[in-house]
Amino acid sequence: MADFQRLAPELRSHLKRKPGLWVKLKLDPSLLVLLLAIMSFGLVVLYSGSGSSEIAVQKQMVRYGLALMAMLFVAQINMRHVQQWIPLVYIFGIILLVAVLFSGVGAKGAQRWLEIPGLPRFQPSEIMKLVVPLTVSWYLANQLRPPRLIHVIVSMALVLLPVLLIAKQPDLGTSVIIGASGVFVIFFAGLLWRYLIAAAILGAAGLPLVWSGMREYQKQRVVTFLDPESDPLGAGWNIIQSKIAIGSGGINGKGWLQGTQSHLDFLPETKTDFIVAVLAEEFGLLGVCLLLTLYFLVLVRGLIIAGAAILPFDRMLAASLTLTFFVYVMVNVGMVSGLLPVVGVPLPLVSYGGTSAVTLMVSLGVLMSINARRRLPT
Repeated sequence: MADFQRLAPELRSHLKRKPGLWVKLKLDPSLLVLLLAIMSFGLVVLYSGSGSSEIAVQKQMVRYGLALMAMLFVAQINMRHVQQWIPLVYIFGIILLVAVLFSGVGAKGAQRWLEIPGLPRFQPSEIMKLVVPLTVSWYLANQLRPPRLIHVIVSMALVLLPVLLIAKQPDLGTSVIIGASGVFVIFFAGLLWRYLIAAAILGAAGLPLVWSGMREYQKQRVVTFLDPESDPLGAGWNIIQSKIAIGSGGINGKGWLQGTQSHLDFLPETKTDFIVAVLAEEFGLLGVCLLLTLYFLVLVRGLIIAGAAILPFDRMLAASLTLTFFVYVMVNVGMVSGLLPVVGVPLPLVSYGGTSAVTLMVSLGVLMSINARRRLPT
């Protein structure tokens, strides 16, 4: 008792200690350091992939700055205070997707953008990358877990509606990402194995229907994936050149700015979809493994945050956003290396572009907000 009385003032002082800067900013320092490392790596590779363009690097740095500001802003938001608005945001997102089909702006054979007076042109599908997991998490958080069959059906309907609308634009890559984000939420809600097996059987049975509904260029991508050498100077050119670039890099790579496939214009889309092939050619297997290690550490940290979350809504949402981030990596690396069909998914925080970077950083801002929610009083 005497020892407790002697230590009581010290304990009270410890409990009253003011939170540190990271806690006040609601940022996770380890996650932030990993993201900055990936961005820095991306700028180095982008400089080479863009043909030593300082303008491209400067523009990407500005986009990174905007993405970081967006992440910081979203991290300050308590998700509990926005849950009541999630259904309305989902409905609004669906309305925007429908508007794209009827009055969207087309480019490169796709109709994915909206132009609203007073606003810059934007893609509603990018908004749904966050809205869909938010909506499914909100719905399942209010149900018993593991979810009953009716709740699984409703959740899948919430996922499939935007997925089908986006696939109609067409934008197969984004529809895959959004579909995965919603399915991850359902899985982490405690989905029973019999539902997973039934879904796999139904999915396999529905492949002929999916094939018949695909556009001709989408079918060509699948055929090219299965046998790229069947048309080496046409549809198979991109993936063949990508494989050559990856293989020619070897273990250590040819050296920064020394890639032949990219600098002699054999390799397509060196700033965006195929930037990892530039990385593999110039930095070799070691460079690719280093970048993948950084991505893997982001995955681990995100799942730790999800596992430590107190509320079911936070836990399901955090796990979904983390795995969706990793799906970006796996799909991009898979398609560039010929393991998956080319679907136009960028490499997170490395590929050139601002919309994807901002969307990803906003989702990671949500992750940091969830982490801060268990450390600060709400």
